[in-house]
Amino acid sequence: MTKLSIIIPAYNEEATIQALLQKVFAVDLIGGLTKEVVIINDASQDKTLEIAEAFASAHPGYDISILSQSINQGKGAALQRGFSESTGDYVIIQDADLEYDPEEMNILLGPIVDGVADVVYGSRFMGSGPHRVLFYRHYLGNKFLTFLSNLFTNINLTDMETCYKMMARHVVDQIQLKEKRFGIEPEMTAKISKIKGVRIYEVGISYFGRTYEEGKKIGWKDGVRAIYCILKYNLFS
Repeated sequence: MTKLSIIIPAYNEEATIQALLQKVFAVDLIGGLTKEVVIINDASQDKTLEIAEAFASAHPGYDISILSQSINQGKGAALQRGFSESTGDYVIIQDADLEYDPEEMNILLGPIVDGVADVVYGSRFMGSGPHRVLFYRHYLGNKFLTFLSNLFTNINLTDMETCYKMMARHVVDQIQLKEKRFGIEPEMTAKISKIKGVRIYEVGISYFGRTYEEGKKIGWKDGVRAIYCILKYNLFS
């Protein structure tokens, strides 16, 4: 049976991890796909791990793996571990903070189930779903990074930095990732774009962004690193 691996990096997400898992397992995937959830606890200092373990214990019928990093290494390192230890035919990245609605995984699955896509990006700048109004400078920064990435990859994405990326296993197996933090996003895009014959689609999704007071972690230093990664992995890798 065809399986989707849902990779969830989590760092200090005690406020949302249980609700996120409830939402993930409430979704009926199209195409008859089953779910495998892989949580990577990135050395959280709160009760993220305890809550995730309690949820797994209370639902023995669910396919859940919980992996723990001994020290905090960043989202990129967590994703690399999740990719390597997951077993699904397809993988999707799902942040633990509820900025992305798990119900919309089926929107990304559509082109894959239809047999036309190997990779699907969920764009926060397309579609008619709700989008929380937040930081204008972040919006401009995202647009600039996506533009710069597109310039080198020659693909016309609208949201390179999106968390919601779904990939077939053969794509995951062909990209050897190195970035430990948020530089993983432009690195992934650069390396995916170089796979011969890869079919990349983009679909519109909702976005329920949060403030820094609510736990948002990405900052301006990550934007500078993203520029470096765009140049590095497109020109020199």
